[in-house]
Amino acid sequence: MSIKLMIVDDHEIVRLGLAHLFKQYDNLDVTACVDSASEAMIKIEEMRPDVVIMDIRLKEEDGIEACRKISATHPDTKVIILTSYGEEDLVLEAILAGAKGYVLKDVGNEEIVRAVRAAYKGESLLDTVVTSRLLNRVRKSAKNNQDALEQLTDKEMKVLAFLAQGKTNREIAKKIFLSEKTVRNYVSSILSKLNLANRTEAAAYAARRNLPQKN
Repeated sequence: MSIKLMIVDDHEIVRLGLAHLFKQYDNLDVTACVDSASEAMIKIEEMRPDVVIMDIRLKEEDGIEACRKISATHPDTKVIILTSYGEEDLVLEAILAGAKGYVLKDVGNEEIVRAVRAAYKGESLLDTVVTSRLLNRVRKSAKNNQDALEQLTDKEMKVLAFLAQGKTNREIAKKIFLSEKTVRNYVSSILSKLNLANRTEAAAYAARRNLPQKN
């Protein structure tokens, strides 16, 4: 049985390269190649792919948010993040969003194919470099006994306080004069440092700690 694939990347050369790679395998069938998260959601409804290979940086919307939507609306479709970004915060956010794999673009072709096959079987596969970074982070966290809030920067504390008020990333960005993308990165960092799954948990955490309100 063929594994139906969808490639989501805003760089045509990447889409073409991956399509060429998968074409060499009889049981890997690329059903669609798109360059944005919004188009991916439309095509998923039509094609019902088994596995989606997606970058984090996309047009209009980031791949992690798209992954979260796909996992919620099409749980049978597995998502692999294939990207150049190996930061631990992004990896953790992708896993929490439901990604079955996280692979860096500098890996070999066989590693990418192996990740696809693993995801199709419901297994998870992380890039070896990414795994090493995560383990180092876990070890570091285990040695750190200080209050988790003390790990946050002043800017992250401000963002957390706004999260407690139910503010969106866009609203927070306007309040503290930063880009929405930068705020999103701060939220990801906060969730990671506080070991929280989503912004709702972050808001509840802040409320329990009685953080000062921001205007």
